[in-house]
Amino acid sequence: MEDFYDFKETKWNALRDAGILKIGDLVTAEGWISAERQATKDGCQSSSVGYTIMRKTADLTVVQKMTIDTLHKEGKTQKVIAKEAGCSQSSVSKEAKGRKRCGRKKCTSNRDNRTLERIVKQNPFKNVGEIHKEWTAAGVSASRTTTHRRMQDMGFSCHIPCVKPLLNNRQRQKCLAWAKDKKDWTAAEWSKVMFSDESKFCISFGNQGPRVWRKTGQAQNSCRLRSSVKFPQSVMVWGAMSSAGVGPLCFLRSKVNAAVYQDVLEHFMLPAADQLYGDADFIFQQDLATSTWFNDHGIPVLNWPANSPDLNLIENLWGIVKRKMRYARPNNAEELKATIRATWALITPEQCHRLIDSMPRRIAAVIQAKGASTKY
Repeated sequence: MEDFYDFKETKWNALRDAGILKIGDLVTAEGWISAERQATKDGCQSSSVGYTIMRKTADLTVVQKMTIDTLHKEGKTQKVIAKEAGCSQSSVSKEAKGRKRCGRKKCTSNRDNRTLERIVKQNPFKNVGEIHKEWTAAGVSASRTTTHRRMQDMGFSCHIPCVKPLLNNRQRQKCLAWAKDKKDWTAAEWSKVMFSDESKFCISFGNQGPRVWRKTGQAQNSCRLRSSVKFPQSVMVWGAMSSAGVGPLCFLRSKVNAAVYQDVLEHFMLPAADQLYGDADFIFQQDLATSTWFNDHGIPVLNWPANSPDLNLIENLWGIVKRKMRYARPNNAEELKATIRATWALITPEQCHRLIDSMPRRIAAVIQAKGASTKY
């Protein structure tokens, strides 16, 4: 039995005025088309009927969808269908795309795709060629392009892997216990902590740096090469930050031992504390062993889990500085130091304050990861 719909759209008023249909009539899609065709033959389309109801695909009525389907089966063009149904050609196109399309059958089955997904999960560091070779060895007949396309359909995409420190079970347990102990700290309490750390800066930043646009045959052009040296010059930098901003940098000339570190504290940490906190109390964070120097100066030290850079906020600042220096081309260590100082001075207190506000979320992430590395 045919389904009937009570069509009370604006278009009915035009057909009613033409004397073809009455309000409240029940018609099928075929009846609607016949009535509209009759109106066109009588010359009502451009005069008394004079309408065009432009709708989005989501706003198409059931009758309009049935009209599109019927005319599409008759082989009508989209322009004719849009005119008959009273909608735009884009709506007709979108409605037609929603139907099941015919085409060549996929060369891989669902079982083959599950095999590919299992291979990718077991070997996430293999390239497409190696994965394709292993997939075809399992009895699947597919090209390398098909392999890549199936991987994309599954949601896999190739990225540079994140680098995280290797944590043993003991370190994870200590980090988890520390996070649980600090889970109730608020952002206001973390703003009293001055974070510190060292970082190494090289003239050549390894694989980091901009990509280059070039044509075939231009690979060896000097203007499209990135220079490198066998033993690049580097500097070790110590810095500190709080919610109020960053302190002065210290360029270390030798390996950090007790004497060197004490000199850094005397000439750089104390001035940084005066600059960032004034006469207010603060807690010092460090990833080195606690020294009697802090007890002698009456400075409290925050106990800190080992090997946990994702919790130290200053690591994010080092990352910001290195990303901004990606396009710099220092020629020697002195130019490198000048670039680091200039870039460090661009860090705003607002950036530091946002990092301080993220500490409660970082603690929650560590607890959720059970002491393992987090996205931070």
